[in-house]
Amino acid sequence: MTTIPAGQAATSPEPGEIMAREMAEQPAVLQRILDEGLPAIREVAAEISRRRPRFVLLTARGTSDNAAYYAKYLIEVGLGIPAGLTSMSTATAYGARPDFSDVLSITVSQSGGSPDLLAYTEMAKAAGALTLAVTNVAGSPVNQASELALDVLAGPEKALPATKTYTAELLTLFLLIDAVRGGDGSAAKGLPELAASIQERRDEVVKLAERYRFAARLVITSRGYGYPTAREAALKVMETSYLPAHAFSGADLLHGPLAMVDNVSPVIAIASAGAGGAALEPVLDRLRERGADLVVVGSREHVAGASAGFVLPAGAAEEVAPILEILPLQQLAYEVTMARGLNPDAPRALAKVTETK
Repeated sequence: MTTIPAGQAATSPEPGEIMAREMAEQPAVLQRILDEGLPAIREVAAEISRRRPRFVLLTARGTSDNAAYYAKYLIEVGLGIPAGLTSMSTATAYGARPDFSDVLSITVSQSGGSPDLLAYTEMAKAAGALTLAVTNVAGSPVNQASELALDVLAGPEKALPATKTYTAELLTLFLLIDAVRGGDGSAAKGLPELAASIQERRDEVVKLAERYRFAARLVITSRGYGYPTAREAALKVMETSYLPAHAFSGADLLHGPLAMVDNVSPVIAIASAGAGGAALEPVLDRLRERGADLVVVGSREHVAGASAGFVLPAGAAEEVAPILEILPLQQLAYEVTMARGLNPDAPRALAKVTETK
């Protein structure tokens, strides 16, 4: 018979306790980046500006891949430089060695420890790229392999689903790209307070979660800056509650997947104020025509036409709205998981550092 040491039961975390705590830390993490991270971010931005890259490549996996997708929008819209996400297997499996002269290669990773991320970073540097690591571990292998590095300052993250590291990556990438184009980061200054105000509305999210406790599948859609949010929300739902969640650009949804949406299909749309939300409006019209159970996370005007929704606080610029959009969706994934009797802290078959090659 196994003997449990005295006091162990009292110190063992309850299911969901770790993820809940780390989600709650996000306003403080955002404030830390604004208070402590800006000097390093501006130093890196100055070096990128000096080198004048002609193209940007973003290398990431999982949650960080969604942060990289957000950076792609920022770079192409804000800097006017083409940006793309890498396919690491071209180098790790096929041995490709492209010419990366005048290319900025950004590797985004919470741990900076995955072998394929490291291998691609090393290849990019050898091929002539200016390499930058954006991680939550200052001394990681990817940091050491890169010419430049930024710490997202999220602090240790113990729950397997990434929450605070994701929003920390988003804010760090926004501030970096904003600094490269000569901005002062002012669009991000109110984010910690807005994030805290969203987290105070947990009861609204609990009510929304009741819609999905017994769902068989979920569709999540958006356009523009909100599309990476849709991808990340789907990932959070799948890895915590095991509920199949399909993320589509609103445009792609109309090109075929709309056929699987019917009058009992649950759909979540992210529709903040701005060009992305406006571009999503025809998609929302089509979803309503099909009688979908439509929940909208976004501006008040877009939520008004849905079956239910979560109104985001006004005042955030469209390019930083994804940092706020994901917060109720993280909480939604958590609440659905808890309602299903599962532990979101430790999803089955997952490890914190995924060592893909």
